[in-house]
Amino acid sequence: MKNLIFAFTFFISFGIVAQTTYLHCGQLFDSKSGSIKKEQTIVIEGNLITSVEKGYKTNESSATKIIDLKSKTVYPGFIDMHVHIESESSPKTYLNRYRLNEADMAFDAAIYAERSLMAGFTTVRDLGGSGVNIALRNAIAKGKVPGPRIFTAGKTLASTGGHGDPTNGNKSELQGDPGPKQGVVNSVEDARKAVRQRYKNGADWIKITATGGVLSVAKSGENPQFTKEEIAAITATARDYGMQVAAHAHGDEGMYRAVSSGVKTIEHGTLMSKRTMKLMIEKNAYLVPTITAGKQVVEKAKIPGYYPDIIVPKALKVGPKIQETFKKAYEMGVPIAFGTDAGVFPHGLNGKEFGYMVEVGMPASEAIQSATIVNASILEQDKLGQIKPGFYADIVASDQNALVDIKTLENITFVMKNGEVFKHN
Repeated sequence: MKNLIFAFTFFISFGIVAQTTYLHCGQLFDSKSGSIKKEQTIVIEGNLITSVEKGYKTNESSATKIIDLKSKTVYPGFIDMHVHIESESSPKTYLNRYRLNEADMAFDAAIYAERSLMAGFTTVRDLGGSGVNIALRNAIAKGKVPGPRIFTAGKTLASTGGHGDPTNGNKSELQGDPGPKQGVVNSVEDARKAVRQRYKNGADWIKITATGGVLSVAKSGENPQFTKEEIAAITATARDYGMQVAAHAHGDEGMYRAVSSGVKTIEHGTLMSKRTMKLMIEKNAYLVPTITAGKQVVEKAKIPGYYPDIIVPKALKVGPKIQETFKKAYEMGVPIAFGTDAGVFPHGLNGKEFGYMVEVGMPASEAIQSATIVNASILEQDKLGQIKPGFYADIVASDQNALVDIKTLENITFVMKNGEVFKHN
């Protein structure tokens, strides 16, 4: 018995026994019901929630830490389903493709990741970069740098000249003929090989550019850029390798082909028709609206010289329509997932998306659910998205109740990820 007591004392003294943390929460958002519970205690051991109890519980053990959030409203850590963690928009963005090495991008990406975490986003899905995103995911998972959990697509898949072709806008000597290894697909065989290459590189998801895009140095922002057969080959191969597919899409034909071929999420969805909305409901495919990005590109397009000339008319046409399409899709019953396209605008401003969703009719409770329990389900993560026993201790808080004032989510004052406190104002 004495030996057991000595061993227990030794473990506590040297930090081997995981500390128990009690969070005293004035108000707690239940993401399953979409309602607020008052005066709750969340008990955390290590990185997991062990219980959620009514009232403010205490424990006098020396291994217990109490955090006072009685004046706050507490939520599960938010999940952003569309970010570009490696980069951030600026007038130098297109020049930086030739100036920055991967090491430079990695240091920038670490800053953007920490900024995202401090904004309350404890998990993100990264939808396209150079490959630094995969290394950053691994570094964060190992605790080397602070940041959200990252599920990444690695390098986006595009067609030659399409949105995501890495050589768009280059002079002819620098264009070359990129193929599946570089993420460029022009046949069913290319499609299969490109997915397998992403798997080899360590990607978690596949991201395709089913239509033209606003910020690529190319003429069209909306034309379909993959055949249905190519998309079907991508989704089938992705399933074989345990991955799902997201599709950037502004034009309706390209997104219809994507949804009908098994794509799980449609990013932006700007010119979505009722036909496509009905198909998305039927297929249980999700719209990731990225309203913030739409508003930001319009604002920046009005600044002379911010974007190359070929981009400005696309930004002014597409940007203003994203929020309007989101409203129509939501009212029709299209499944909605929270995503912002952070990187098109400064990382850390992701919380603005909540306000834009609520502005056109989505209840605040549903907007928060879209960024918690809904996104966790899409990512097939059964320990994220809820404050519940057995779930990861990813917990954030705001000064006000977001069901009353949604803009409070733009100023998160407490962030815990995996049981570790990163921010406590």
